[in-house]
Amino acid sequence: MAHQPPRLTRRRFFLQSAGATLALPALESLTEGVFAAAGTGALSATPGSAAPAATRLVAIGNLLGFYQPEFFPSAPGKIENVPRLLKPLLPHKEDFTLYGGLDHGVKGGHFAVHSFLSGVLSMDAKGMPEGNISLDQRAAESVGGATRFPSLTIGSETGIHGGCQMCWTRSGTRIPPIPGPSELFRKLFVNEAASDLASARDRFKLKGSILDAAHGDAKSLGRRLDSADREKLDEYFTSLRDVEKQLQLRNQWIEVPKPKPPFKEPRNTNMVDDLPLLYDLIALALQTDSTRIATLEIGGDFESRYFDIAKGYHSLSHHGKLQKNIDGLLVLEEYQMQQFARFLKKLKSISDGEGTLLDHTMVLFGSGMANANAHTNANLPVILAGGGFKHGEYKSFPTRGLGRVPLCNLYLSLLQRFGVETDRFGVSTGTFAGLA
Repeated sequence: MAHQPPRLTRRRFFLQSAGATLALPALESLTEGVFAAAGTGALSATPGSAAPAATRLVAIGNLLGFYQPEFFPSAPGKIENVPRLLKPLLPHKEDFTLYGGLDHGVKGGHFAVHSFLSGVLSMDAKGMPEGNISLDQRAAESVGGATRFPSLTIGSETGIHGGCQMCWTRSGTRIPPIPGPSELFRKLFVNEAASDLASARDRFKLKGSILDAAHGDAKSLGRRLDSADREKLDEYFTSLRDVEKQLQLRNQWIEVPKPKPPFKEPRNTNMVDDLPLLYDLIALALQTDSTRIATLEIGGDFESRYFDIAKGYHSLSHHGKLQKNIDGLLVLEEYQMQQFARFLKKLKSISDGEGTLLDHTMVLFGSGMANANAHTNANLPVILAGGGFKHGEYKSFPTRGLGRVPLCNLYLSLLQRFGVETDRFGVSTGTFAGLA
């Protein structure tokens, strides 16, 4: 039997500053010396009984999908003889499940990719009970202020078809991404100066007063509107509530010191070279319990020129079945799979409670694009790793007819595992059978 590390007893930590005491969430990393006292505050601990490790969720999306003949095995079953794009994952074959035949039943090619984590096209959001809220944001609603960041959205605002469009609020607002490792590093590890904190407090008060005034004005106005305009006003109120929640959460954590940075602030280079570092920072964000939910979208700014390939990524994805184009495309896609495999290895190397970070993190990997060459969104590439599930297989489902299973059924089961009390998500028809 392999040697097991000693079990760490969880402790409840409190931030004591200026005569006030703030209870922090149970942070495993505090016992490992990741956090330290900062400024005039001090961290104190009181013994407590061991608590189960928190459940985390990471979703990684690709804007252009993967070349299907080198992604899906020839037949369902144990992950053994796999095509080229899955070979980097073979060292982790017992840690992930590959799914075939899952999608959202939407059409639109590139213009439907934004539904990957929601199952709902933005144009159809008004007709849905929860709009087109994405998987990560639905999970983040249940986290509240337990972590500094309810979720982290990472990606780029450049590239083909604009910036990242994978994450959406309940009101249909796109979540703007953190664009690079430098910005993500500062968000996670750099504390604001005392003067900046004072300015931030003033901003919170000012924004709060503006929102209060907006609420009062809107309510007064609402009494004079017809039904159509009242509907627009309701949408406005929903947006206001989103802003208020964000303000409350930020204000709650403004005085709490961030973890000490594990290395110097990195510089942004490009999405290709930055990808390993972004994965490492996501792992650190989970390890320090700065967040329990993160997304990463690899977009059109993942440029082929960094591989010395002349033709662009988007053009290669529209390969026209020409082998030269396919060969170039596979170089880019294989690199993405290699970095994903490296991320899984990283999570497996980090102890977390009575297991590893991967054991307690559900990692979803895939795309809202199935076949970029044909502009189709059916039979999406979907991998689920970690999370304490039983893995090691390629499972294929019918793509149409009575046996068709919506991808949102899988998402619903992931939300329930995360602790969200709900019986529906997006276009789900029930929970996902066979997820153990």
